[in-house]
Amino acid sequence: MNEESPAPKPVILGIDDLRPLPWATQIARTSGEGVKLLQEHRDSFIDELWLDHDLGGDDSILPVVTVMEEAAFNGRPFRIGTVFVHSANPIGAETVVRSLTRWNYRVRRATA
Repeated sequence: MNEESPAPKPVILGIDDLRPLPWATQIARTSGEGVKLLQEHRDSFIDELWLDHDLGGDDSILPVVTVMEEAAFNGRPFRIGTVFVHSANPIGAETVVRSLTRWNYRVRRATA
C-alpha cells in the first residue's frame, strides 16, 4: 500500500500592521515581531514574504530589511521564493525593493 503524503502547505509570511492578509500562514504586526518571525523560519524555505513599509507610528519594515541584507552579506540569505512589497508609501516601498534586489532577493511590487 503506497499512500501519498499531502503536499506541504506553502509558507506565506506577512509583515503588516493593518491588512488582514488572509492568504498568509503567519502575520507579524511590528518590525520586532517581523524579525522574530523571519528568525523562526531561518532554516526553512519561505514561499512568499509580504512586506508593508509603514508599520504604524515610527515603526517601519527597515529593521526586517536590515536583517535580510545582513544575512545575504554573510553568505546565508533567507531562502524566499518571492518578496512582495505592498505599501501606500511609494518612496518607502521603492527603497525596500531596491535594497533587497541588490542582495539578489526576488522582489515584486504588489497591491494588497
